Amino acid sequence: MLVHPEFDPIALSLGPLKIHWYGLTYLVAFGLFFFLANRRAKLPWYAETGWNRREIEDLLFWGVLGTIIGGRIGYVLFYKPGEYLANPLEVFAVWKGGMSFHGGMLGVILAMVLYARKRGRDWLEVTDFIAPCVPTGIAAVRLGNFINGELWGRPADPSLPWAMVFPQAGDGIARHPSQLYQAGLEGLTLFVLLWLYARSPRKTGQVSGAFLFGYGVFRFTAEYFRQPDSHLGLLALGMSMGQWLCVPMIAGGALLWAWAGRREGRPVRAR
Repeated sequence: MLVHPEFDPIALSLGPLKIHWYGLTYLVAFGLFFFLANRRAKLPWYAETGWNRREIEDLLFWGVLGTIIGGRIGYVLFYKPGEYLANPLEVFAVWKGGMSFHGGMLGVILAMVLYARKRGRDWLEVTDFIAPCVPTGIAAVRLGNFINGELWGRPADPSLPWAMVFPQAGDGIARHPSQLYQAGLEGLTLFVLLWLYARSPRKTGQVSGAFLFGYGVFRFTAEYFRQPDSHLGLLALGMSMGQWLCVPMIAGGALLWAWAGRREGRPVRAR
């Protein structure tokens, strides 16, 4: 049985300025996105439609805004609406933590709709372009959760070789390191599958549908090992809030993929 090493959450102190590991994982996430997006822009069917480094820089700016604003609003609405309704100014206290992936995803979708209008592109073309570049960022942020010793897993059999005690939980119980499970499933596994799938031309909307479906399935599965939020517990049908939020993702992703496959016209082909 392992014990979480209780990393110092502050990576670097510069006088009154404190740089947290969690914040650095977001920077890593955005950096990986920029690198991978530039790789995708070189694919023939994207290069011939004008995707380039400058456009990706603009795209990243919109994506960062959508991630941060949507992630925060999603956390407020999905997980602690009553608490923030009683203390509305706490909504802006982002340094205290509290981000929702599902909220961040909705924020990014809205940002991509606005970006697509600005550039005169089909917004599903934009989401297809970015989807394979997102999972590595998810993995990075989940590692940040692990470093912080937060969002730990449910109780595990102490004989499990990687079962871990999180002193932050204050109960001495061996738990699943669910942050690492999520990094491996929603992050690395989804990245490999989606990157390989998107290497060939697909009908507009299919890559986005595959991302929604894949993330939803992997997150739904990982939630069985993640400790539910203490103020929410398990909801209807014994499912967590994270699982309930994944249900529309899975259904929507499958429907989008099927609908895109039946659209008239062929996939864009490399020339």
